[in-house]
Amino acid sequence: MFGEILQELRKDRGLTQAELARLLSISPLTISSYECGRSTPDDATKVKLAKIFGVSLDYFLGLIREPLPYERSERVVRFPTGFTADDIQKVEDYIRFLQFQKEQCAPGAKK
Repeated sequence: MFGEILQELRKDRGLTQAELARLLSISPLTISSYECGRSTPDDATKVKLAKIFGVSLDYFLGLIREPLPYERSERVVRFPTGFTADDIQKVEDYIRFLQFQKEQCAPGAKK
């Protein structure tokens, strides 16, 4: 799984194995080995790869299907499988309602 995701991300970025290896200061054969599933990078290398491609480690490890950005300044809401567009709209409406309530109850808020 890791190797397939690595290969897909590398190709999407238009990088060769040699170019990616250069970014990591490792051998192109090591990249090939990762992509073929013959070996797995250590944790430090996984973090470097996640930073290079801008995706979360959860995505890289195959724990989630949609890539979340490596660095996130905002919280991300993950909807369960099967949520319809209507379900998602209701959650978004509720978030806006909670934000409105918070603003109304803040010290110094006009009432």
